Amino acid sequence: MTQFFATPVRDAASALHDYFVPANAPFTCLVKKGESVRIVDLEGQQAVDTLFYRADDVSERYSSQDTLRAQGSAYVSTGTKLISSEGNVMLTVTADTCGRHDTSAGACSCEANTVRFGHQVKYLHACRENFVMAVTKHGMSKRDIVPNINFFMNVPVEETGELAIVDGISKPGDYVELKAEMDVLLVISNCPQINNPCNGFNPTPIQVLVFGAED
Repeated sequence: MTQFFATPVRDAASALHDYFVPANAPFTCLVKKGESVRIVDLEGQQAVDTLFYRADDVSERYSSQDTLRAQGSAYVSTGTKLISSEGNVMLTVTADTCGRHDTSAGACSCEANTVRFGHQVKYLHACRENFVMAVTKHGMSKRDIVPNINFFMNVPVEETGELAIVDGISKPGDYVELKAEMDVLLVISNCPQINNPCNGFNPTPIQVLVFGAED
């Protein structure tokens, strides 16, 4: 498995905004054009389900299909350009100490959990519900939730072509950093899944840092 490493040029203390996102929680913030957002996996092996919307027109949003097609790779890492539903570059991944981020497996939901793990888990919290809680703050609804990125989630493609969710490889303090190429609305579900190994069966908090534009 190939990993890509990059060291950020700015210290966390220089961030414009420093957010702590608890385990299981939704989160949203604005990242302006030229600014960079760093998502930090504080304790390791924590999937961070993420969506991006154009801030001044949320009908334009992240497109996993166009992103995969443009880069010709199944995974997101340093150098990946995140493409919108209108074919525009939304953000560019500029740093990544993990090297494995999925954008094919989607977000967990109560319905999917029930199918996969049984009716006893039907009412457990899930990423789809987190996304709904977050996007409704911005005038959107469940219809506006599209296939997302799963930062730090390890989803290898098996020889059969099927996707497998396995133990994450991210270590405490691993991060991914992205530069905004337009004003974007960042929406996160800090994944509450406890029935598969995407979070090491133990959801933990993350940190989100927003840095000002560099000259």
